[in-house]
Amino acid sequence: MEIIGQIISGSYNEMQEEFTLNQVKHLQTTSVLKENQVNQLYEYLEKHKDEVDGQVLSLYDQLLVRLSQEDIHKFLADLERLRDMYE
Repeated sequence: MEIIGQIISGSYNEMQEEFTLNQVKHLQTTSVLKENQVNQLYEYLEKHKDEVDGQVLSLYDQLLVRLSQEDIHKFLADLERLRDMYE
């Protein structure tokens, strides 16, 4: 099932219960996330969502993507939708 969010997009595989992340903001990537990884990412961003400077996400351990506070809130909304898929 294709999921297109405000910050992330990818596909959810119900059989394997995993999400393949294909895009973050405007950048292409490929990462497979299990439920616990989605939950950990959600919990981290939830704890740090109000930090003035935002957060920095690393893709491929090389490419840094800045997430503003607004981006983090959108990312959290995308992750909430994704977390519902695992149920």
